[in-house]
Amino acid sequence: MRTSSSLRLVTDARAPSLVESVTRAASRQVRTEVRVGLPEDSAGWVNCAELLSAPDGFTMWRQELAGWLHDRYSEAPERTTAGYVMSWYLGVPGYLATLLFHHERRVPSLRPEHLAFHKARPRPHPDSIAVLDESFVCLPDDPAAGTPNATVVPSEKALAAVLRGRFTAHAARFVAAFSGTVRFGRHTLWAAATDALDHSMWLVGRYAGDETAGVLDANLLLPDRYAPLTSASTLRPVVGDDGRTEWTRRREACCFHYLMEAGQGVCGTCPRVCAKR
Repeated sequence: MRTSSSLRLVTDARAPSLVESVTRAASRQVRTEVRVGLPEDSAGWVNCAELLSAPDGFTMWRQELAGWLHDRYSEAPERTTAGYVMSWYLGVPGYLATLLFHHERRVPSLRPEHLAFHKARPRPHPDSIAVLDESFVCLPDDPAAGTPNATVVPSEKALAAVLRGRFTAHAARFVAAFSGTVRFGRHTLWAAATDALDHSMWLVGRYAGDETAGVLDANLLLPDRYAPLTSASTLRPVVGDDGRTEWTRRREACCFHYLMEAGQGVCGTCPRVCAKR
């Protein structure tokens, strides 16, 4: 098992402010803008709690996506738009939480009312994420320990449990709201939530240039199945055609991109073709 001293990714540059922490972590990736607070021009931003309280917003989001898919692929199957939006939404709390955990060993608030995202155009994916509350959970050696915005837990395992619990609570509200707008069962929705955590942690390690560190944190976060999540981390090493060892994973949920004739078929990590291990 990893030790705090040998594999910690944070440095003495940490500061009590969550703003500085988010800014520093965000600089280690290129996937999306991550910030604390909304910009002065908040056009195009969606508060997660407001969306969850008015699920018709998911239907409108899928209609926006359908327009983009029609332009690109000449079709937009119902399950494909649902699969995209499901993964995109869950990636908002999932990516923010794993980014802060991996780089700063901090877990921000993941309450829907404390999160917002901005939708890009013309492909309406979340291209910016904002956390709207400056409180967070951290470890005893964090410079913020003892400050009003910080709650301290004793170990990395405990911090991972906080992240998992906060994300699961947010995902439960999403499942309740989104399930009434799509023909997906609860297992599919919770499988997508599991993917959001496991895949996001893998990504933040990869973006920072240390994919293996991301894999180690994914296993710290998901060492086993924690219901209603559907599996432990599925990340595993494989040997490529060139003899090099690489990381891959089996997705728990399908994005349904394969339903489009021009969609290039089933992904190699799709649960439809990738055996459980």
